[in-house]
Amino acid sequence: MTTNTKHATLYRMMTSKHQCPYGRKTLHLLHQAGYEVDDHHLNSREEIDEFKAKHDVKTTPQVFIGDQRIGGYEEVRKHLGKPVRDPDATSYRPVAALFAMTALTALALNMGVNGSWLSVQAVEWFIALSMVVLALLKLQDVESFSTMFLNYDLVARRWVPYGYVYPYAEGLAGVLMVGGLLNWLSIPLALFIGTVGAVSVFKAVYVDKRELKCACVGGANNVPLGFVSLTENLMMIGMALWMWYAHGWF
Repeated sequence: MTTNTKHATLYRMMTSKHQCPYGRKTLHLLHQAGYEVDDHHLNSREEIDEFKAKHDVKTTPQVFIGDQRIGGYEEVRKHLGKPVRDPDATSYRPVAALFAMTALTALALNMGVNGSWLSVQAVEWFIALSMVVLALLKLQDVESFSTMFLNYDLVARRWVPYGYVYPYAEGLAGVLMVGGLLNWLSIPLALFIGTVGAVSVFKAVYVDKRELKCACVGGANNVPLGFVSLTENLMMIGMALWMWYAHGWF
């Protein structure tokens, strides 16, 4: 009788102090692909070092299929024809996830408070919440953000501390706008940082044709500077102008 069962051998770290997460992910990946897995645990530092020396590898887990060593988690993904994340690749995923969550939150708030899904206030909440979350991401590592920001912002390039002030200013304006508080402060603040930001991005990307990473979601990201950052700034400008108009200031 013949069988179509596929077999793989997995060696992964499983000590009393640490259970390798990539080992678990690799085991799950192989099971998903229909493999019967001979799962070997490396239970001590001595076993791990001995295994690495024997097979001339630097990391675990390691997978063998037949007599062929496939490698670790990412190599197994490649072997199974699954996509492998490129850490250097540009991605709009962080921004898409952010705007999706703030939009859903704004809609939920509007339904809970006003009894409808969509209103002018829902749009206001969406923009203000987006400002808050964008500021939060920048504030996780202000040093990294300010370094990236200095590459293109016109004010920061003339006055370095502005790169450190910006996340706090954006966050403050967003928080105040969520509650409709201190409009005399939040509106001009958002208008100023939004206008400077929009002009800076437009000049860097569309005039100078520079290829830079966007500091819009913090310093540790691969979001390309351009449409996303311009949208962030135009949203702030639009929110400020709308609130200015709504309060009869012009």
